[in-house]
Amino acid sequence: MATQQLPAQDAAQDQRIVELSIQGMTCASCVGRVERKLGKLDGVEASVNLPLENAVVRVPATVSDQQLIDTVEATGYGAHIVDPAQEDGGSAEPAPSLLGARLILAAVLSVPVLLISMVPGLQFPDWGWAVFGLSLPVVTWSAWPFHRAAAINARHLSSTMDTLVSIGVGAAFLFSSWQLFTDPTMTRSGMGMSDHSLYFEVAAVVVTFLLLGRYLEAAAKQRAGNALASLLSLGAKEARVLRTVDGERVEVTLPAATLIPGDEFVVRPGEKIATDGVVIDGHSAVDTALLTGESVPVEVGPDNAVTGATINTSGRIVVRATRVGADTVLSQLGRLVGQAQSGKARIARLADRISAVFVPVVLVIAVVTFGLWLVLAGDLDAAFTASVTVLVIACPCALGLATPTALLTGTGRGAQLGILIRGPQVLEDTRTVDTIVLDKTGTITTGIMAVNDVVALPGVSELELIRAAGAVEAASEHPIAQAIADRAARGDRLSEALDFSSAPGGGVRGSVDGVGVTVGRADWLERNGISPSIEQSAAFSAAEDAGTTAVWVALDDTVAGFITLSDTIKDSSSAAIGRLRALGLRPVLLTGDNLAVALQVAASVGIDAGDVHAGVSPEGKVDVVRELQASGATVAMAGDGVNDAAALAQADLGIAMGSGTDVAIEAADLTVMGSSLAQVAQAIELARRTLGTIKSNLFWAFFYNAIGIPVAALGLLNPMLAGAAMAASSVLVVLNSLRLRRFGRSE
Repeated sequence: MATQQLPAQDAAQDQRIVELSIQGMTCASCVGRVERKLGKLDGVEASVNLPLENAVVRVPATVSDQQLIDTVEATGYGAHIVDPAQEDGGSAEPAPSLLGARLILAAVLSVPVLLISMVPGLQFPDWGWAVFGLSLPVVTWSAWPFHRAAAINARHLSSTMDTLVSIGVGAAFLFSSWQLFTDPTMTRSGMGMSDHSLYFEVAAVVVTFLLLGRYLEAAAKQRAGNALASLLSLGAKEARVLRTVDGERVEVTLPAATLIPGDEFVVRPGEKIATDGVVIDGHSAVDTALLTGESVPVEVGPDNAVTGATINTSGRIVVRATRVGADTVLSQLGRLVGQAQSGKARIARLADRISAVFVPVVLVIAVVTFGLWLVLAGDLDAAFTASVTVLVIACPCALGLATPTALLTGTGRGAQLGILIRGPQVLEDTRTVDTIVLDKTGTITTGIMAVNDVVALPGVSELELIRAAGAVEAASEHPIAQAIADRAARGDRLSEALDFSSAPGGGVRGSVDGVGVTVGRADWLERNGISPSIEQSAAFSAAEDAGTTAVWVALDDTVAGFITLSDTIKDSSSAAIGRLRALGLRPVLLTGDNLAVALQVAASVGIDAGDVHAGVSPEGKVDVVRELQASGATVAMAGDGVNDAAALAQADLGIAMGSGTDVAIEAADLTVMGSSLAQVAQAIELARRTLGTIKSNLFWAFFYNAIGIPVAALGLLNPMLAGAAMAASSVLVVLNSLRLRRFGRSE
């Protein structure tokens, strides 16, 4: 599926981008109709998104917002301009709630209708009037969304799946009502089902099943709109702003939203940085993994830029705000997610493709059948019966059940396996993807630093070096310090470090068993009067070039060696990437880490060096996905962090690791709740199997109609047999869907 891209915003400076919220769209044909109508306005280009119920429109200066709204409303849908500053993502809530009420009413009333109509032992005198009364609210109020959509499409001389549902349900109900009213005594004695021609249960059950599918879709749309709210909620809520009171600088706690450029605020260890800014005092290590995916905190000091929503892990720093509100990196990332979601490929629903041709043909056949029987046989009752039989057998029970039953079964089995599939469009995307972009940290690797090697210089043992360093690092909370301390503590209990001191962004120093121990970066050693030799520095640099993080260790102010650390690769990653290749997918590694680290990880899991993109920012990740798409690739993206959210939304198929952030999960199409990459391969397999089941269901449902309609038109079926055949086709569709329950089980 090709992702429709709007032209770059700077291509025409006299144009602007307008987002429209559109109400009333139900299928892919609605999307196409709105896009075509908007596209007829001079200079207007539109990308309409069905799940988000919106349109991103490039508008020239000559076209007003009201013209856009009037055009959409003239097409038969509601529209209003979206104000990003006021949008809170909650507008989609009433739709699932109202659909839920319609679904509950339909389900409660359809059960007795079905039982009374199909079980002779439950039939009582005049039961036909009872099922008529029970099914009336179902086919009117509960089925109203289908009738309304069918009417809108009819006004524009088109048809969709809703047209099939409305006509089929209406035909079954009206024909049954006509039979009951013309023969009020039909069910007076509680006759068996073979002695009547009532199909109220057909109308009621069809509405119930189709409402269930529509409700699940509406709920998925509502969740899809929550990504931006989740993203923006990651920011700090308060800031300790420095103010001058009576000639003294004091800290005043204020809402972060009230900050303005130039404000100076304090960030203590463990606190979030309130907004983008520059450090003016203090040193620290800032955990940027939330936004950049970097597994190692970034050392910062005076004049270093910091980003809002990142976490200060160690020292106290003072930051001067440079960007606030909508100008921050976090807000820009939020806009990236929204833009990428709005640019997603349009959903092409197979049932709607079939119905676009099928419905007009059925209507023509029904009219022709009525006319021919009336002219040739001269029997009005036979003509009506034959034409109604055509409509009854064309009622989209199997067509309507083809997607929701397979989707329900497939997603239900997926939930048992820890796999969440958002909706039918995700299944289509999994069938066509040929490239999978994998984030490194948290996806292929654990995101947890571990000691890789201990390099001791002559005269010092590795054990002595790691235990001395571990004893001092045990007093620090830095992730690298904790990794060294954990490795050192594998043996006996560590000695206690005395005279401990540390410098955020530098290292630690202390006395262990009477020996002075200094651990940290090169500048930390220099600040303590320790200088590695040229040969030692070359070995240190070679270790870092090999893709590791290295720290010096000095004993009694003499360099004794260094320790290398790296992010650990998950045990399942290599086998999982082999499995992805077997599915026909080309793995691509995308990370914010440096190239040496990325190449080392890629080589360990079997990814080609030419498919490695390192040092990539969140915006850059989106660009890489777009470049792959522009080259003809259909791209899946797997990631777990906020830094991946925009790329997940931009990809043709976004896959979030459940061990990651809510924002990544909200922006993705498919979520695996575990942390193993093997689940990603399993998720794609399940989605493809579910799509295959839907396609086979649609084929057999359409095949049944293609055979049954001519038989009905020839008068070889009565409505009762047509209803039975229709029920049989529905049963076959359901049984075919239930085969998905065996997915992933050993035969």
